[in-house]
Amino acid sequence: MTAAATRPRTGLPAARLVAFLIGLTAVRLVVAASFGLVDDEAYYRLWSLNLAPGYLDHAPMVAWLIAAGRAIAGDGPLGVRLAAPIGTLAGSLLLWRTVALSSGRATADRAALWFNAAILVGAGALLATPDGPSTFFWGATLWALAELVASKNPNWWFAVGLAAGGGLLSKYTVLFLGPGLVVWLLATRDGRRWILEPRLWIGGAIALAMFAPVVWWNAEHQWVSFVKQFGRTAVEGWRPEKLGELIGVQILLIGPAMVPFLALGARRLWARRDAAALVPLATSAPLVVYLLFHSLHGGVEGNWPAPLYPAFAWIAAVGAEEVGGRLARLARLVAPIGLGLVALLWLHVTTPWLALPPRFDPTAQTRGWDDFARDLVALGDKEGAAAFGGRNYTLSSQLAIRLGATRTAPFDERERYIDLPVLDPRRVCGPILYVDREGRDPTELLGGHWRSVTPLGALERRAGGRLIETHPVLRLADPTDCDADLTRPRPAGA
Repeated sequence: MTAAATRPRTGLPAARLVAFLIGLTAVRLVVAASFGLVDDEAYYRLWSLNLAPGYLDHAPMVAWLIAAGRAIAGDGPLGVRLAAPIGTLAGSLLLWRTVALSSGRATADRAALWFNAAILVGAGALLATPDGPSTFFWGATLWALAELVASKNPNWWFAVGLAAGGGLLSKYTVLFLGPGLVVWLLATRDGRRWILEPRLWIGGAIALAMFAPVVWWNAEHQWVSFVKQFGRTAVEGWRPEKLGELIGVQILLIGPAMVPFLALGARRLWARRDAAALVPLATSAPLVVYLLFHSLHGGVEGNWPAPLYPAFAWIAAVGAEEVGGRLARLARLVAPIGLGLVALLWLHVTTPWLALPPRFDPTAQTRGWDDFARDLVALGDKEGAAAFGGRNYTLSSQLAIRLGATRTAPFDERERYIDLPVLDPRRVCGPILYVDREGRDPTELLGGHWRSVTPLGALERRAGGRLIETHPVLRLADPTDCDADLTRPRPAGA
């Protein structure tokens, strides 16, 4: 197959669209800097203290991006989250180009705007999680594929491989993109013509080579990450009611006003059935099928389909082409409704305006930690504590931000902390203040390792005068064995 020199003339996105996206990014950066880290972000920040090819829960990209952001903007919320809004901006511009190549500028404008109006994207653009880079690189792969279709230049397979490799370094979910590319190759005559093209296979080799360090890290650590994540595929019992939950949650996260156009766009693209039209459908199909199946036995978290959102915006934008009547009026409301709901979410994150019980308010996990840590340190000074320990990774990671990782001793799931600069509580000689969550019995977890276990009451985590959570505290001392070299107290900022 020979490369064609001709490239479609799509030009650049309109200045007002670019200005809007840049302005939106600036607002996101301000909001991102204004509230504390959610529990998972605190955990991923802990990863960034020791960069590695892999970690228990995910591939390493989020840790690398957090480390870069902290180097640029400091070790605060803005530094941790810096890559998220910027990545969403870059992904929006790539999506514009992707859609413009196959459906024109007007549809591309709509796709870029609607992508940012999706509730999941609006929330995710503030947070440092693996969903951000996995969504960006999945979308970048679609862009490279669209360039390939439009130009017929086989060198774009190298870009496909690089983008897919970046996705594999971000989250294992992107593994489903490989079968999606195969579906696309086999679905059209133009796609099948590429199968014998050497640069396609080189692109695939590039992606696998980029993923190889993650495989090596797993091999060196008893395959812990692969066992944890791929173990979820096992069927241990059927829960078909979870399918309705998946569909309902995704309608809310995509935006109810956008969903009708997603269905209409899928029908239109399928009717066209050419190589360009099938890019978003074919590449999405394996992950969609898997998530539908998984929901029948294990349930699906709302963020799991995040990498599909560039394709969803593309498909929905096509669905809104040349509609009239009520559909035209609804199309004009998609962006205002979506962006308005996202703005209310941002407002609640920064200045809580909706009085929800903490267990029903996911933003509550970001509040009250600084005062709680000060109270805990004061109690630790009184009790002569050498370290502070939490029961689970979320609590331990929040403590590590305020107390320093080298004074934090997580008590469970030690495989989470491979090579990270935290303490093993069973090797701590001095007293430990053990922090738990209310209503839990720590007896089995402590395992009789400490001869002295003294309840010290409970500390409250509060914000805005409201109680968020109560944490019982125990003083653990006189361990049956320890390693004194690991437990010399260090400055809180160490």
